[in-house]
Amino acid sequence: MNPLNTVGGTIIAGIVLAVVIALFTPGEATIASAVNAGTLWLHVLSGITWIGLLYYFNFVQVPALGEAASDDGGPGGAGITKYVAPRALWWFRWGAAITWITGASYLAHAGLFDDAFALGMLGDTTNVYAMTIGIGAWLGTIMLFNVWVLIWPNQKKILGMVEATADEIAKGKRIAFLASRSNTLMSIPVIMSMVGAHHGFMM
Repeated sequence: MNPLNTVGGTIIAGIVLAVVIALFTPGEATIASAVNAGTLWLHVLSGITWIGLLYYFNFVQVPALGEAASDDGGPGGAGITKYVAPRALWWFRWGAAITWITGASYLAHAGLFDDAFALGMLGDTTNVYAMTIGIGAWLGTIMLFNVWVLIWPNQKKILGMVEATADEIAKGKRIAFLASRSNTLMSIPVIMSMVGAHHGFMM
């Protein structure tokens, strides 16, 4: 059976290929380094899923639904809201959760969790790496809050997954919109901080 026929098969095949590449790539072969590399790998993979869907919602779906709503006689947006949005929101919110959990695990494994969230100011001198990645960690934490506390509960009202009045739906649309746009704004410095911390960038 071709693994490319299903999403699950494709993901599993991709993981197997990545593991095979890792096994045949020269490098430090300790359990600690494998855990560290695996955690960071999952962090980046889930982060791409999360931010990719965030950009899809903001750059593609929301504008497209706006155009569909103003297109008299057009096909409307029912197909997207009924079939696409709930599935995309599932990957979106769990991508956010796994990104934060793996990022926090990576910092804890490296002994940097406290220093990162203190922005590198726990020692006598500023830890620039901890400050750089800590800025990203704080912004990522705010973004995670927005996903689970503001966006997802309001999207359930908007999509009719829970009962809500017309006023609650209208209010929910505005809250979810602003939280999503705030996350899009914060994603730009988050990526700068995360990439910069591992590539010598200094704030």
